Amino acid sequence: MFSQTVEYALRAVVYLADHAPNARTTDQIALATQVPKPYLSKVLQNLGRNQIVRSQRGTGGGVTLVKTPQELTILEVVNAVEPIERIHTCPLNIKSHGKQLCPLHHRMDEALGMVEKSFAQTTLAEMLAEPTGSHPLCEAAPSVPSECPSSAIAELKRQI
Repeated sequence: MFSQTVEYALRAVVYLADHAPNARTTDQIALATQVPKPYLSKVLQNLGRNQIVRSQRGTGGGVTLVKTPQELTILEVVNAVEPIERIHTCPLNIKSHGKQLCPLHHRMDEALGMVEKSFAQTTLAEMLAEPTGSHPLCEAAPSVPSECPSSAIAELKRQI
């Protein structure tokens, strides 16, 4: 249902929210989120154009969130890279259907509406604070090496 671009954008933003308000480099984000750096760079540019992240070059620079994790919703991130497209008219362009969706497309639109509502009601801070036994990204769980590629663990140890 969601593209790889949406997945990568969410991983990057969750990582930044988890480290807010500190800036992180593209290398750090790519490593922790397991997103290829060239792809990540394009995703971050798109998020920047849509006022989700900002970047600063130079010493002490990096990428940060524009809003706090308490203010930023999952829906804002998703809509910044690939907006959820609701079904308002017949996707088959059947003139007799017009805005009266058939049962299939009506249910599909209802499902999209539920996802949209859930994402709009969930901030990054709320998601990170959920009392689960797992953390969204491998970096935060170095005690479980099987969940992270060995190269990521080695790089994280080097940075510590």
